[in-house]
Amino acid sequence: MGDADDRKPDAASDDSAGSDFAGRDFAGRDFAAQAESKAPGFLAELGAFLREKKKWWLAPVLVVLLLVGVLLVLAGTGLAPFLYPLF
Repeated sequence: MGDADDRKPDAASDDSAGSDFAGRDFAGRDFAAQAESKAPGFLAELGAFLREKKKWWLAPVLVVLLLVGVLLVLAGTGLAPFLYPLF
């Protein structure tokens, strides 16, 4: 059996591998610049979540929920008699 000291450390465990990017994100902006920038809105956050996590199946669910919400709001207005024939 080999000794643990004989193995070379891989690049992921090397402490000096990420030292060039300490305190920076992939866009190259530092932490202070990100903290001072304006936070993205809800729809931008939701879009980024769907895109980064590849949760595309959530998009139709959200659209249907939005349409049901719009119908509920419109049902309480004077447009209600015009909505009922749709169903």
